[in-house]
Formats: sequence, structure tokens, C-alpha cells
Amino acid sequence: MPEQCGIFSGHMGGNKEILFFGPDENTANFMDLGADLGRIRGYPYWKALTTGKSVKLGGVPHDTYGMTTASVHTYVTELLEELGEDETSISKFQTGGPDGDLGSNEILVSKDRTVAIVDGSGVLYDPVGLHREELIRLARRRSMVKEFTRSFLGPDGFLVRIEETNVTLPDGSKWRTGAELRDSFHLTKYATADLFVPCGGRPNAVTTESVKNLFHASGKPKFRMIVEGANLFFSDGARAVLEQAGVHVFKDASTNKGGVSSSSLEVFSALALPDKEHSKLMAYDPDKHSEPPDFYATYVQQILDIIIENARQEFRAIWTCNQKDGVPKVEATRKLSIKINKMCDNMEKQFKSGMTEQEKQQLVRAVLLKAVPPLMIQHLGVDGILARVPENYIGSIVGAWVASRFVYRYGINASEVSFFFFMRSLLSIGGDGSCEEAPVAGTPTAKRPAGAVVGSVAEEGP
Repeated sequence: MPEQCGIFSGHMGGNKEILFFGPDENTANFMDLGADLGRIRGYPYWKALTTGKSVKLGGVPHDTYGMTTASVHTYVTELLEELGEDETSISKFQTGGPDGDLGSNEILVSKDRTVAIVDGSGVLYDPVGLHREELIRLARRRSMVKEFTRSFLGPDGFLVRIEETNVTLPDGSKWRTGAELRDSFHLTKYATADLFVPCGGRPNAVTTESVKNLFHASGKPKFRMIVEGANLFFSDGARAVLEQAGVHVFKDASTNKGGVSSSSLEVFSALALPDKEHSKLMAYDPDKHSEPPDFYATYVQQILDIIIENARQEFRAIWTCNQKDGVPKVEATRKLSIKINKMCDNMEKQFKSGMTEQEKQQLVRAVLLKAVPPLMIQHLGVDGILARVPENYIGSIVGAWVASRFVYRYGINASEVSFFFFMRSLLSIGGDGSCEEAPVAGTPTAKRPAGAVVGSVAEEGP
């Protein structure tokens, strides 16, 4: 291990660290390798070292179960509910195609009239709505839009592949190549709909300078709603311009954390379950068994339930912050995140040195019953979890859950009095922090979701 051979001794006060590595662009296929290397080198938490592993190692693949999409699409449905609109009646523009994680799962769960999809292979457009069954076929096969059957396009629809040259669109505009059109299509006159969900694309695809192309000549925005799936598609300046024009913009840092939540609970299962039980209950070979173990299937569903509930609560917090206090939604994401992270850090400090053992045990047990998937409580009990999961990880779960749930309920300007009532209710028998004595404000989450730990946390030394 690094500290044993002098390469690295840790940076958290001399304490050991528990490390976690998550997949990103072009690294998803290395997660099993990373965990296996940890096992070979004797790392005690090797099953929790990487997330997004294959099911053979007890991983919970984000794309297979649509973990990130679960949070992104919850923002869509919650927003439509607030606006009193039906999803089947709205039009949608989407970047990121049926071959990708976000793009394919967005197609599979949505009920809108999708007018355009842009992916690495080209541009697919039909103003009356793309053939839904054909999109579903591509999404299930993870095929790109270039495989779309052209006979399903209406008279004004088109499919332009990136390898095409000298392209002329129905409006008479000319493009040297299909690739050039693909890269700029979201800024053309065709890019207009009720809802825009970017599920892929380059960072800063829309900047403070180019955002003007997202407006009609009349000055009216081309989209009424934007729910970001892909990271960094919009610059902060572009978001501000759109919000000032009345567009409902929900930022990536809030909307797409379902994958982060899934990873944190994948780590938790690897830490909480004994090795033999983890292999039996959370791992299987799909080449030999068509269905996962019942325990695994139930655990995955409970992860999805937690992701959706977290997204609902954060949406409500942002919405309340915007509607009651006039804070722009993008700014509300930032303020809520800061509030939760700061409070979480303070909670963890108190958990380590500012509480008696009795107080700590009471708080830990109350929170674990609410913060972790019920299946794990039923299988191990609180005592079983405490016996196996490192104490510093438990402290992080408690701090993150208390901080997020308090800010979700009382908002960014909550007082110490509100926190007193919240904690009194939480620590009462059957309490959940939802008391009546103090006024309620709203609800959010930082990039660190409730009950989740990301990156590394300090492990107490002997």
C-alpha cells in the first residue's frame, strides 16, 4: 500500500483514508480492474474502492438501471407538476443520443414529443415529433441516431449524418459537413421546443456570447424549460441570461446526482456486508444467471427510490427558494449546496469530539434507520452495520443526512431555533425531523447526497 512503501502517507491529520474512485468519460470499463488491483495489493476495502463496477463484483451499473436519469427526469416531472402541464403535451429538444447512458434512458422514461436528437453520429429532426417506437428501439439497442429508419420521418423531418457533405436543410441553409451541423445544431433556428434536456455534448456548448442564439428574433426564448443532464453544457453566464429571460433553468449540480447517490450506496453495501454475504447477495454472473439475486434487485430498487426522493426534495427546496425569496434557481443550487456542505462538515466535527458517547449512539441509530436502504437494516440491523462499517464513514452518513434533511425542510436561512426543533423531533421515538413547532421553508442537496460519501474520508487511527 502507498503508506507502507512511503509513496503517500495521507493528508488528513496523519489518519488513514478510505478511498473511492468513480467512473467518468472513457473509464467505466476500468472499475473492475481497479477493485481487483486493490484486492491484490491487500486493500481491506477493495470491494468499495471503485463504483460502477460490473454486477460480477456487486456493482450497480448506472446506465443499466438509469440511476442518473432517475434524478434528471424527476426534475422534469416535478417542474411540469408545478406548472400544471402534462408531459405528453410538451415538445422536447435533446442532445445526447440513444447510444449513451443519459440519452437512452431519457428516451425510455419520457413521454413527451421529442422533436430533435443530436449525438455523435449526426442530427435527427422532425417538427411533428420523432417516431417514439423507433426511438425506443434505438435506445434499447444502444444505437446512434444514424440508425433511425428514415421512412418514419415526416415531410419536414431530416436525418443528417456527420460524414455527409454539402448539406442543405429545408430552410435553405447550407453546411459544409454533417459534423459542422451536428456541432452547431443546438444554436440553429431548428433548436426550439418547450423543454431542452442536454444529455450529452461538449462543455460550454452554450456560452454568454452564443446564448443569444437561443432566442427568437422577437426576443422570446426558444425554450421555456431547461433541465441539465450533461455536465457543464451551459456556462454560468448563459444560465443567468436565460433565467433573466424567464426560462426555468435547473443546473447540472442539482439535477444529475443520481449516479453519485447510486455509487455511495454501492460503496455502503460493500462495506456493510461480510465478504461471503456480499458475494452471495450482491454479485452474480449474468452469463450464467439471467436474473440477479432477489436481494440485489430489491436493493437496486431502493437505491432508485432514494434517488427520486432526494431529487424531489431538492427540487422543492430550489423552487421554494426561488418563489418565496426571489433567488434565481441556478443561484439557489449554489447556496443550498454551500449551506449543506458547511453544516455537514460541522456535524462531522461535533460527531468526533463534541458529543458524549451516549448522545452519539442515540443520533447514529436514529439516523441510520432513515438514511440507509431499509433492506440493509432488515438484513443486518443497526448493530450489524455498526460492527462492519468504519466509524468515520458512519459519521459522514450521519452528518450528510442531518444536514441535507434540515436544509431541505427549513431552507438556506434557517435559524438555530429551527435546528433545535428539528433535532428534538429526530431524536424522539419515531421522529423524522418533520416537526410542527417551527416554520418550514424548502428543500435541496449538495453534490454530496444524503447518506453519501464521495472521494475520501479520514479514518480514525488506533
